Amino acid sequence: MARAVTTQRKIINTAAAWAVGLAIFFPILWTILTSFKTEAQAIADPPLFLGFDWTLENYSVVMERSDYAKYLWNSIIIAGGSTLLGIIIAVPAAWSMAFVPSKRTKDILMWMLSTKMLPAVGVLYPIYLLFIKLGILDSKIGLVIVLMLINLPIIVWMLYTYFKEIPGEILEAARMDGATLKEEVIYILTPMAIPGIASTILLNVILAWNEAFWTLNLTAAKAAPLTAFIASYSSPEGLFYAKLSAASTMAIAPILILGWFSQKQLVSGLTFGAVK
Repeated sequence: MARAVTTQRKIINTAAAWAVGLAIFFPILWTILTSFKTEAQAIADPPLFLGFDWTLENYSVVMERSDYAKYLWNSIIIAGGSTLLGIIIAVPAAWSMAFVPSKRTKDILMWMLSTKMLPAVGVLYPIYLLFIKLGILDSKIGLVIVLMLINLPIIVWMLYTYFKEIPGEILEAARMDGATLKEEVIYILTPMAIPGIASTILLNVILAWNEAFWTLNLTAAKAAPLTAFIASYSSPEGLFYAKLSAASTMAIAPILILGWFSQKQLVSGLTFGAVK
């Protein structure tokens, strides 16, 4: 009886997981399918799921109209640069909070997390003026800095959580053997936390890649990433749904491929320390 209940519960849980997964993936699937339709088929009523004439015309128009390679390169530089800079800053910050905590460590962590609750539009104007003064408006370095700052609380929190799972006695033993602080962080701590650091890097790349608010408001042409590439297909004349879907598919394809091939590492890192 107990075995039958357990089996039934597994079936229900599996079915529920598949239902949630399909519900999350369906908008992406619909976008991909729409990218292969004509504009008339894209707005057909009732909607056409598979019964339409497949065409690559939208991709051809998008490639002719826009310099996709430039937008892609900007996204790679911005997402990669903000992630690298964030990790460089967050690793020593998380190390100090995890292994040399003070009475205010938890308060600092909560304060850092609370900054994510601040509406971005509330600080857009001063940041915009600051970027003009510094001469970094519509520049990749400007976006690298701002995306690093908005994602830094998440990076620090994740690394802090991973570092807390590492026994402090290991680091103490390294100090007793004469390891310096630099050697302790680079040769002892970092290799042990590789799964957590890798998942943090992957998550931050995804967040930076998908960021639209700051990229649309702080860029015009020179540093515009793929989010601006998608937005360019919304015009006063109306939305070109098929071409917009093609642009969206081209923009999300690199990050989807990255996520697919690194899903094992991402799950491993996000569950690091969960089972003891």
